[in-house]
Amino acid sequence: MMQQLVLDMGLPTGPGLANYFPGPNEAALAHLKLWLGRAGDIVRTPVPTYLWGGSACGKTHLLKAVRAALQEQGVAAGWLDASAPVAPEFDESWACVLMDDVHAYSSAQQQVAFNWFVHAQTLQMAVLASGGLPPADLKLRDDLRTRLGGGHVFALQALSETERRAVLRQAADARGIFLSDEVMDFMLTRFSRDLGSLMELLDLMDGYALQTQRAITIPLIKAMMDNA
Repeated sequence: MMQQLVLDMGLPTGPGLANYFPGPNEAALAHLKLWLGRAGDIVRTPVPTYLWGGSACGKTHLLKAVRAALQEQGVAAGWLDASAPVAPEFDESWACVLMDDVHAYSSAQQQVAFNWFVHAQTLQMAVLASGGLPPADLKLRDDLRTRLGGGHVFALQALSETERRAVLRQAADARGIFLSDEVMDFMLTRFSRDLGSLMELLDLMDGYALQTQRAITIPLIKAMMDNA
C-alpha cells in the first residue's frame, strides 16, 4: 500500500521560491523576494520576519528556499529546527538566521534561539522564523516569543483542494500532459497533499510516461511506484 508521504526518489529539485505556489500567501512570498534582493542590489533589512500557519502551508519550504537562494548568492545562513540535536556555533559571517518550527523547540533549543537572536540583532542581521502558532500563542520563553513577534508577521494558509487542482492542471498543461479527473483524484487521495510533493510526483510521472511511451493513467502510476 502506498504511504501518504512526501516522495523522496532522488530528485535533484528542492524547495525554491520559483516552485512555491503562493495562492493566498502572495504577500509573504513577495516580502521574501524583496528581502533577498538581486545580485548587485542587495540591502537586507535586519527586521525579523515570522511565518506561521498549519501543516502544508509552505513555512519550511519558504525558509529552505531562502537558504537555497542565499547559497546561490554565495553566502550562508544559520539554520535551527526542532529536529536538530546539536546547533552550530553562531557565525558572524551568516547573512541571516533561519529558525524553523519554533513552536516545537525544547528548552535547550529556545536558549540557543534566544542567543542567536541577540547576536543577530547586535550585528543588524535578520532572523527569519516559522512556527505553527501566532507569536502571542507560542509556548516559549517570553524574551524569545516577543522577539519573534517584533517584526513582520505573516499568517500562511494551505491551498484549497480547488487551488491545488488548478495548479496541477496548469503545470500538466505546460508539460503537454493530460491528467484525467480520475488520475487527479488518485494523486490527491493516495499521496501527500502538499503541493510541492504533488509537483514532484507530476515530474516523476512525466518522466516515466516518456520512458515507457505510455499515457499517464492510474496503472502507470502504480507501475512506476512498484519499480521505484
